[in-house]
Amino acid sequence: MAWSARNATTKIKLSKKIISPNAYFPHKMKNKSNEVWIGDAQIANDPAYLSESNQEFHSLTVVQQLEDPSQVDLNSNRRDFLKYLGFGLGAATVAASCEIPVRKAIPYVIKPDAIVPGIATYYASSFAQGGDYCSILVKTREGRPIKIEGNSLSSVSKGGTSARAQASVLSLYDTSRIASAFRVKNGQIEKPASRNKKGPGWEVIDAEIMAALKATSQVRIVSPTIQSPTLKKAIADFTIAFPNTRLVTYDAISASALIQANEACFGEAVVPNYQFQNAEVIVSFEADFLGTWVSPIEYASQYVKNRRIEDLKNPKMSKHIQVESHMSLTGSNADNRIMVKPSEQGAAILSLYNALAALAGLPSQSGPSLAAEKSKKFKTLASTLFNAKGKSLVVSGSNNVGEQTLVNAINYLLGNYGSTIDFANASLQRQGIDKSVNDLISEMKSGKVDALFFMDGANPAWDIPRADEFATLSKKVKLKVSFSTVPNETSAICDYVTPTHHFLESWGDAQPKKGHYSLVQPTISPLFDTRQTEVSLLTWAKSAALDATSEQPALDYLMKHWETTIFPTQSRFAIFRAFWDSCLHDGIYEAPMALTSVPSFNGDVQKAASQVRKPVQNALEISFFETVNMGGGQYANNPWLSELADPVSRTSWGNYLAVPVKWEGGNKISSLNNINPREIYGEADIVDLEVNGTKQAVTAVRQFGQLENTVGLAIGYGRTVTGYMGKALGNNVGVNVYPWLSVDNQGNTQYYAINAKVSDPVDKEDLFACVQYHHAMGVTGKDPKTGETLNVDEKTSMTIGSGYQGGIVDRSIIYKGNLDELSELVHHVEEKRAEAAELNSKTLYPINEFVDNQYSQGHWWAMHIDLNACIGCGACSIACMAENNVPVVGKKEVGRHHEMSWLRIDRYFFGEYENPNTVYQPMMCQHCDNAPCENVCPVAATPHSSEGLNQMTYNRCIGTRYCANNCPYKVRRFNWLDYTKADMFAINEPTIANESLPFGADNLTRMVLNPDVTVRSRGVIEKCSFCVQRLQEGKLTAKKEGRALQDNDVRTACQTACPTGAIVFGDRNNKSGDLSKKLDNPLNYIVLEEIGVRSSVNYTAKVVNRSENLDA
Repeated sequence: MAWSARNATTKIKLSKKIISPNAYFPHKMKNKSNEVWIGDAQIANDPAYLSESNQEFHSLTVVQQLEDPSQVDLNSNRRDFLKYLGFGLGAATVAASCEIPVRKAIPYVIKPDAIVPGIATYYASSFAQGGDYCSILVKTREGRPIKIEGNSLSSVSKGGTSARAQASVLSLYDTSRIASAFRVKNGQIEKPASRNKKGPGWEVIDAEIMAALKATSQVRIVSPTIQSPTLKKAIADFTIAFPNTRLVTYDAISASALIQANEACFGEAVVPNYQFQNAEVIVSFEADFLGTWVSPIEYASQYVKNRRIEDLKNPKMSKHIQVESHMSLTGSNADNRIMVKPSEQGAAILSLYNALAALAGLPSQSGPSLAAEKSKKFKTLASTLFNAKGKSLVVSGSNNVGEQTLVNAINYLLGNYGSTIDFANASLQRQGIDKSVNDLISEMKSGKVDALFFMDGANPAWDIPRADEFATLSKKVKLKVSFSTVPNETSAICDYVTPTHHFLESWGDAQPKKGHYSLVQPTISPLFDTRQTEVSLLTWAKSAALDATSEQPALDYLMKHWETTIFPTQSRFAIFRAFWDSCLHDGIYEAPMALTSVPSFNGDVQKAASQVRKPVQNALEISFFETVNMGGGQYANNPWLSELADPVSRTSWGNYLAVPVKWEGGNKISSLNNINPREIYGEADIVDLEVNGTKQAVTAVRQFGQLENTVGLAIGYGRTVTGYMGKALGNNVGVNVYPWLSVDNQGNTQYYAINAKVSDPVDKEDLFACVQYHHAMGVTGKDPKTGETLNVDEKTSMTIGSGYQGGIVDRSIIYKGNLDELSELVHHVEEKRAEAAELNSKTLYPINEFVDNQYSQGHWWAMHIDLNACIGCGACSIACMAENNVPVVGKKEVGRHHEMSWLRIDRYFFGEYENPNTVYQPMMCQHCDNAPCENVCPVAATPHSSEGLNQMTYNRCIGTRYCANNCPYKVRRFNWLDYTKADMFAINEPTIANESLPFGADNLTRMVLNPDVTVRSRGVIEKCSFCVQRLQEGKLTAKKEGRALQDNDVRTACQTACPTGAIVFGDRNNKSGDLSKKLDNPLNYIVLEEIGVRSSVNYTAKVVNRSENLDA
């Protein structure tokens, strides 16, 4: 008798009914002012969402697995089933009784001075990968780098980091790293491929490359932006030996037009220094400056300075307007979004210029125009900007020279140069010129290139629009060498791979801005037989500048360069060694340039107006955008970043076609109306997307804030070579959009396309990794007669207050308001908190008095999160994973609601459905002083400490999950599987993408683990601990120094990672500390305060500065 999956459930059935698109939104609704929603399924009253929100756990995962014959073969009779069951119980018993192997700790015979077992060592360094930059401190334990912290001494990053910087430590232990110099034949490294096998050796490879160079004349070095002055010096020294060498710099996500426009307008071929902190009005045309554009860590820190509400009596907040078609991370933080199609961006910029010119008495320029309704909005916007002359800032992410020239003209007209923009400290984080790589292709076609060298990060065989052509033409080039640390599409077309060190193994430097320098120093000896790029180039050039006899030639070369070029720029130190030691200790040397004069504008506005994009009518347009985790594709093989959900769409492990939510009268492209809303249980429609005659299948999701008749798709996915022999977790994840990009008549890459075609759904993706509806805190029900969403305990709510038992609308999860209604918001928050206090006082259990007395002495730890400063970038989430050994589970397990992240960032919408505002809310264990999880655990595995921490005792936990069931915030995570290969059963070990072992099973990968944090086993619960290991470290440090513990002695991993300072952790008993000041703010509130759990995490209500007359 076959086992039937239909018999596995009796109470709950998963509805597979497809919601009719016509019934999805029956009419064009305007949102109520007090409503907050998390996604389309909630608004549509999707039965799956209503069922999910009422369940404490994702109940039907097992049923779905049983229904899927491709995952489990259940064709067994009753006797075999009982046999398997008995074996499973017996095997588990045997495994539990197996003797643990003895592992001896062998002490150092001679202990290195820099290593004290159990004590962390920090090294100042720099994260400078292509255009990404921040000054960092690298935490090492017993010689292993395990964590990235921000360097607060840097005036560029100001102690902030990004998700990419936090995840960079994991790339050091990438199992796909190339272990030595190899020949490449037929697209594969000659000696496949284990990292334990060495190639022919550096001497052999050096000899072959040097012999080949003798027979060449024209050499081209292809590279992304090089921020290192010393590497540029090495290239210059190489050029001395090979005079016909030329550096070709390009960036996969280009700012080429911005650089060219600045050169034409001001004679400065750079990206200027933007100062968002000086701007009262910010207008951004498609520039995601908080997420990915140029220097987001720097800009985010500046931006939030004018977004915090410090003085409630005289509140001030900058006004931010974003002009775009898809909702970017920056757009989601904007006060207003004016939605225009990609082809209308140029016309929008020109419309704004003409409106400002009219106000200034200057002539207007003819060119493409917008519809009258949209044009009116830009006239209103012009008036707002004109009233903030000298205190405004307009930026654009366009890669059109004419449009960037008009933006320069707008800023010059507004008097922004010298206040919010300057060239004295110009940014050097984007230097690529797209035309240079197109010229290189022309040279290759003509046979004028004899040798190609590809710097680490350069991948033109994949990340340029003409990648296929580049790969084909490379066959004409005699010598091709890649310095990449990992296999990629370009190394596969090379003759040799000569891998450089990982930056955590290297000596180097960076210059992110004029007058701002930072050092890169090794934090671990090279793990493999690799060699720095500078040493390789100078060796092949037989340069006298390289001391080949030195034990550390890269260090010597670096120091010589600093001594001759940078040391003379300062007067503080008379001796170079003292200067060097100071810079090495601090990690930075800064000599910012003083602003001497405002540049003169010499741009041709009339010519620029004729160069802008021409709007296209009645065509489906697609925009291609960069995400905070994947970049241009260079981070595809980093599982931390792959698992990080995109802040806006809340999807991971792939790129997804963002289609607009259906509105009556909108979406004239019929196929868009036929795409069903995403289902709660990990399914989504797959459509065929055709652009420029090329078709690919892509998963589609509906996205609020996506302009009607437009779609959007992220760049950086669809890699095919990220590891050996085509096997790596970054391979074939998502779709590659680079072939869909085009090049304009000035050689610049365009990140949009017109006349795209989207088919009706052709299939369904069964493992759709979207976390948006996971762990929702709103409890909803459905009226059986009308189908409307109701508060499930509405009658009870009516008797105890204004309604706490229901959905997200009524629960105290998000408080928000507009700046001009700040007093009403303050009153509302105070009123709701008073109601909660009154509600919680009606109890026979004197918990409030007990808690106040219990923690009045000693430490009482708490946290505050400012929702006006949180931009949703995800740096805190990755920092938490790194600090606390949080496992990666992969796309399949994410789709089954099994992601393990201790800190999630919930995204909520409010305002109008067509174009909503957004609020991001980091949510971790709230460390409740009246925690409902603690008193339900049958083995007391989750006790409460004397300092207010909700703790976990892993070796006591038996996995009942009662605590997770009773947690109102849904922040506890259960280890469903064995992510570290700790037990003997392969069935319990999840694999990720193309890997054959669990993420944490490889010994190389395990080197990233923090030894101060227990690695959890299968079957136990885990959650945020407020970084208790850091608390203990701070206590020990204070004790050794003979002083009391201070707030700044202890900073959680999420707090140190945040580029905006949105998170503050401290002792609430310290009344003079930063935390206590935050808690006294009238806008401070506690999530779900009405249920009386006494949360230790507080939030500041969200305030926006929205103007109704600027709504799209």
